[in-house]
Amino acid sequence: MKILITGAAGFIGSQLAYRLWKENNELILIDNFSYGKKDNLIFKDHDFTNELINMDIRDKIKMEEIFQNNKIDYVYNIAGIAPLPDCQSNPCEAIDVNVNGLVNILENSRKYGVKKVIQASTNAMYENETEFPTKENKFELPTLIYPNTKYCAERFAQSFCDTYGMNVTCIRFANVYGPHIDCLRKQPPFVAYMIRELFYNRVPIFHSDGTQRRDYIYVDDLIDLAIAVQQGEGFDCVNCSSMKNYSVNEMYEIASKIMNKNIKAEYASDAHYWEKYPSLFEGEYKIKDEILKNEINKYSLCDNNYAKEKYNWVPKIDIEEGLKRVIENECELLQKLEKEK
Repeated sequence: MKILITGAAGFIGSQLAYRLWKENNELILIDNFSYGKKDNLIFKDHDFTNELINMDIRDKIKMEEIFQNNKIDYVYNIAGIAPLPDCQSNPCEAIDVNVNGLVNILENSRKYGVKKVIQASTNAMYENETEFPTKENKFELPTLIYPNTKYCAERFAQSFCDTYGMNVTCIRFANVYGPHIDCLRKQPPFVAYMIRELFYNRVPIFHSDGTQRRDYIYVDDLIDLAIAVQQGEGFDCVNCSSMKNYSVNEMYEIASKIMNKNIKAEYASDAHYWEKYPSLFEGEYKIKDEILKNEINKYSLCDNNYAKEKYNWVPKIDIEEGLKRVIENECELLQKLEKEK
């Protein structure tokens, strides 16, 4: 099969590309390196760096050329702006990439007969939900820019399915972790951040009191579901979650034990997480304190029974094994960078 992957130099996109390559699929890889890294494309038995097309998914001319010149079977749209503060501080760009970028892909998929589009969505859409575990078909509408871009993207995907008879599945990721999670990013994901700080024997600064709970899914389990959803027709949304959640303190305790570290974390105010984005606190209308507090202290737990029932999918990697694998990979990367200094 011929498969197009956008955001292929990112954490999830690169891991997906590697799995699909191992399964003998022909791949077309796209990334503009806004968040992706070339290092993610280098595996022990294959290097994708010379195969990747450096382009933006909003580029109408280049995107159509790719679809015209290739009979693409499946599209995985993993590209997008995901960090909440980045989306909140630059909403026009976030909406343009996360919504218009997908629409560009959907329109070309319609014109050139793609069998199915698989869209990366998010459990952040459940940010205002109060009943747990959250289900795909019932939730309060989101507030922040990032989850709203993904919600709008889903609505456009359904529009294409209803109007043209296309097939699109949106996978609502829980907090994804795994090798290449990007511990060097300006605002890295929590798992990457705590591993980086422990590696350098620095005191990590967590927000609120560390009791807030999130659900996590290991990247290999996510990829299993991403491949499974190639089956099925019409429009669909499916949660990808382990259906277990852990507090910040619990995650840190597990990671500290694996890395044999004994560093006591410090805790900062809810607003500290957003301080690197001063534009949110400027202007006539500033971001509300309750929004900052609610996001940092958000509780998440997604129901994964629909994925199990429809796609015969079950997560396999528990949190201890998953964190052990991530720590081994990220520490190897950090050690390499230290030697190169």
